[in-house]
Amino acid sequence: MHRTVPAPTRMRRRLTVAFVAVAGVLTGALALGSFVLVREARLGDSLDRAEREAGVGLRTAANLSSEARNLEEFAVTYQRERGVRAVVVAGERRFPSDPSVDPELPRGLRQLVAAENVAYERLEVGERPYLVVGARPPGSSVELYLFFPEDSLRADLRELATVLAAGWVAVLVLAAAVGRIVAARTLAPVAEASHAARSMAEGLLATRLPVTTDDEFGQWAASFNEMAEALESKIRALEEAETRERRFTSNVAHELRTPLTALVSETALLKEHLDRIPEPARRPAELLVDDVARLRTLVEDLMEISRFDAGAEEAVQAPVDLGRLVEVTIEARGWTGRVHARSGHVSIESDRRRIERVVSNLVGNALEHGGQGVEVLVGADGRAAFVEVSDRGPGIRPEDLPHLFDRFYKADPSRAGHGSGLGLPIALENARLLGGEIEVWSEVGVGSRFTLRLPVAEPLRGGDAPVSSGFQDEGGSRAEGGEP
Repeated sequence: MHRTVPAPTRMRRRLTVAFVAVAGVLTGALALGSFVLVREARLGDSLDRAEREAGVGLRTAANLSSEARNLEEFAVTYQRERGVRAVVVAGERRFPSDPSVDPELPRGLRQLVAAENVAYERLEVGERPYLVVGARPPGSSVELYLFFPEDSLRADLRELATVLAAGWVAVLVLAAAVGRIVAARTLAPVAEASHAARSMAEGLLATRLPVTTDDEFGQWAASFNEMAEALESKIRALEEAETRERRFTSNVAHELRTPLTALVSETALLKEHLDRIPEPARRPAELLVDDVARLRTLVEDLMEISRFDAGAEEAVQAPVDLGRLVEVTIEARGWTGRVHARSGHVSIESDRRRIERVVSNLVGNALEHGGQGVEVLVGADGRAAFVEVSDRGPGIRPEDLPHLFDRFYKADPSRAGHGSGLGLPIALENARLLGGEIEVWSEVGVGSRFTLRLPVAEPLRGGDAPVSSGFQDEGGSRAEGGEP
């Protein structure tokens, strides 16, 4: 079933942010540069006008006497005729044309003027900006300071800054909208590819991408379609090969079953009369009996695995005392003296025959490959009921652990074991049919541990607290890929 895959919002967000960042930096730099250039030009124009007016004032004040009456009259007359506020300084005396504009003049400005320089400085007088130009009139010992208001200039600059800032914000908003649209259109093929890949992962092998352009995305879509076609053909071929393999296994098992039945009956009769067979022929007869028994086990395993492949196996649910079932299984197979079992009273709803099959495979596997020291622990924890089979054998190599439940896999192919190589796969199939799982832990030189976990449909009844095996961190059962 096709599922909706979320669009690549993170990449879209990143592209949008990148688009906005680039636009913001460029327009911000342009706006800032424009403001600085305009500001310098306007301030320069203001200074040029002030210098020209100062030239007029200096010529007018040439040879001005230092008498107080003349100085005061000059300042007032100059403001009335030229519209520029003036302050005449003679020593410590000050004669302003407008008493409201008579600030303390900066020391640096006065020093420059005293050295017979034309100097200027910008001041705040009563929260109003002024450009102050000072100089000594020719032939006079007094100092003339002219005050040019720049409040309109400052207002114009503030208005310009506001307009540029508003324009910058508008560009950011526009860039965000355009970037989102561009990112969505640019990443649309990525979203389609993500949908297509997820569909193929869900089994829709006929999924293809539309090739609508001849750009990089179009080439990408064409390459994806080629890959999908190759993958579909290979998967189909693998499925057909697997079907043929399963059919072959089932056919071989069924074809061998009839002659094997007769052969088993004959070897059973032969086994009863082994003591009557002459000594030279007795050993070959015993080997024949053992080989027929192994062949019978192999055919039965093949029949069972074929039924699993065909989906013909079902679990019959019934109340099961898990601890008692494990004890009976060990006793029935004559393992009582070789296996140390510890179990609590754990009741579950499951299939008794299949649990017995799994336990016998795991314990038999531990006895065959782990030797002595096999322990079986039955209990329950917060997850499920469990049967833990552990041994102190040679352990399993890390590279063999992922393949333990592969059919016919053997960790050491050179060893001629008695198993069919299907024991662990059959145990796993039975565990899955019961809704459970088999966990494996092993360490070379320490041992191995196989744990069958089974679900419970209700709280465990009367379950004793699980007993620690004392081998929790270092044991399990030695296995050769699927051998029981």
